[in-house]
Amino acid sequence: MDTAEFRRRGKEMVDYVADYLENIESRQVYPDVQPGYLRTLIPEDAPQEPETYEDVVKDIERVIMPGVTHWHSPYFFAYFPTANSFPALLADMLSGAIGCIGFSWAASPACTELETVMLDWLGKMLKLPEEFLAGTEGKGGGVIQGTASEATLVALLAARSRILKRILNDDPEKQEANIISRLVAYSSDQAHSSVERAALIGGVKMKKIPTDCKFAVRGEAFQKILEEDKAAGLIPFYFCATLGTTPSCAFDRITEIGPICNAEQLWLHIDAAYAGSAFICPEFRPLLDGVEFADSFNFNPHKWMLVNFDCSTMWVKNRSDIIGAFKMDPLYLKHDHQESGLVTDYRHWQIPLGRRFRSLKMWFVFRMYGLRGLQEHIRKGSNELNEALLKKINSARTIHLVPCQLAGRFVLRFAVCSRTTESRHVQEAWAHISKLATELLHQPSH
Repeated sequence: MDTAEFRRRGKEMVDYVADYLENIESRQVYPDVQPGYLRTLIPEDAPQEPETYEDVVKDIERVIMPGVTHWHSPYFFAYFPTANSFPALLADMLSGAIGCIGFSWAASPACTELETVMLDWLGKMLKLPEEFLAGTEGKGGGVIQGTASEATLVALLAARSRILKRILNDDPEKQEANIISRLVAYSSDQAHSSVERAALIGGVKMKKIPTDCKFAVRGEAFQKILEEDKAAGLIPFYFCATLGTTPSCAFDRITEIGPICNAEQLWLHIDAAYAGSAFICPEFRPLLDGVEFADSFNFNPHKWMLVNFDCSTMWVKNRSDIIGAFKMDPLYLKHDHQESGLVTDYRHWQIPLGRRFRSLKMWFVFRMYGLRGLQEHIRKGSNELNEALLKKINSARTIHLVPCQLAGRFVLRFAVCSRTTESRHVQEAWAHISKLATELLHQPSH
């Protein structure tokens, strides 16, 4: 394929992708295939001679699409949301074309520097404490990981390295293996399985703290188990708090857990993989109160912030804790500027060596949507749309609502007012509101 054909085929592929996304609602959301279906549709061996591009494209619908679960279908309600937007897709194309492997500043300065600045931009949108921002002189900073699972593991390994150094500095005669055998990490009993897996990879014990009636870890429950473990000779070193658990979107009480972790010198990592995007909205930001106690914080813009997979953002208060755990500097990776305070080598912040130019997606999306546009996406509608819905509801005369203003937002209030109102009335009202909202959203202007 030469440049001229690439230009032509590229435009065709953009059209195919646009058509796919525009008409995705007409596709069956979950595939009706059995394991091994694809092997019967393609040859046993790769072709000896080149095939035409037309033949390859024809097989997308014949071979690939029958086995695709359409995550971006409006009928997809499984797992969790996965972000998508045209600016992000275009940025991913550019990232693929540039094709740099940004393990160090010297490997591609723009890849490193844009990432540092984008994580500062996003950190400011979230109103993170200043310690988490890199700026030009900060001790903290942000990094793009592949997934929240990686962020949890990196934080745990950094915490393990920190506690080992602390203990061995106090008593160099102690054996590292003996210390590791006594280390214990903690999480909610509602935490994602990747948290327990991080402990498995890190070779440490993981204890699950029982949650309250709202499926949240409270400080009192954590303190009790912590004291028991210390009395038994264990060494607590890490707590992974969850803001927005997978089963129920429950929020651990980090305002209670954080002071305990700080007092006991435990690393507090906050995993807000799904819910974290909402914190850019002022009305949801209180859910992040307590982040000031954390050593690291992570969430996934690739779930709810219009930046397609993979883009999991992680911040640390003290980047030397991360770098100290992972730093390796063979001669072939050294460069002239690595001792400069303005230079970041992100290979020291992650498990893999290589990394893609993922910050381009953030740059495109942040600039083309703006903070206000991102907030409106999280809220799923503008003031004008909510006003139109209220007008439609009240015009139908089936139920009656009145609005209010909350933090500048036009909000529809649903108050149960009558003595004779029963559960069926509420359910009927909700079905009615849902029907009218769906009709409104499908009008061409929306």
